[in-house]
Amino acid sequence: MESTETSTTIHGPEETLAPVALPPRTVVHRTGYADVVESLLVTVLLALFGTTFIVQAFKIPSQSMEPTLLVGDHLLVNKFLFGGTGAWYEKFLPYREVRHGDIIVFKFPFDDHPHYVKRVIGLPGDHIRIINQQVFVNGGLLDEPYVVHDPSQDDSFADNFPPINEDFRRYALRPEWADEILDHVQHAALIVPPDHYFVMGDNRDRSWDSRYWGFVDRRAIMGRPMVIYWSVQATAEDYNDRSLVGAIRGIGDGLIHLTSRTRWHRMLREVH
Repeated sequence: MESTETSTTIHGPEETLAPVALPPRTVVHRTGYADVVESLLVTVLLALFGTTFIVQAFKIPSQSMEPTLLVGDHLLVNKFLFGGTGAWYEKFLPYREVRHGDIIVFKFPFDDHPHYVKRVIGLPGDHIRIINQQVFVNGGLLDEPYVVHDPSQDDSFADNFPPINEDFRRYALRPEWADEILDHVQHAALIVPPDHYFVMGDNRDRSWDSRYWGFVDRRAIMGRPMVIYWSVQATAEDYNDRSLVGAIRGIGDGLIHLTSRTRWHRMLREVH
């Protein structure tokens, strides 16, 4: 089937509009199957672009950030917030530097590099010291309204940090961190090296964080959680099985108990 279209040429203000005939255009009829395939491809490409550069979904499997983030919270993480490559075009994009108090998602420095979520306590060059559970940054006491402590937990290493001698080796530190931690200690304070960050969990006595395994490399930071898009009542044990079968089982269980286990009051809550 063929159709003929017309267009108009606009000249100066004292001239008239003259219709101009265009050559016939052949209309190509697409099949429904081709439309479906194209739509799927576009959807996949947009999803890949979005999860690679803009936003990605994560879930909280541990108690280390309670009460700010609960086990079973599902987050949308902004991956388009922190610049880091130093490219010239970054000055034209809505990037910003990592700040004190930011909650970040990052790749753990060891093992198979799982994703962790913690709060930034120390920036590059900061002097960090903890005295009787109180955190001092560059000599000033840090205001931490988000922190909770468990009176049943007693960890003299974590509550008075950093160590100043080899006595810390009886605690559960990563061996790599145990070998270098004292290299970063001056005048009883831990100095954060360039391009690295010191992080801790809000649930201070149940958080395995920078005190025990070291600094977060700037290149390992994925982004900052923006919002809780879904929250389900769960325990840390529910997320112990990280295999494919375990993931499928968890999804199925969540769907079955969707209405009864969903924490509706946490839906679409901003993360601070």
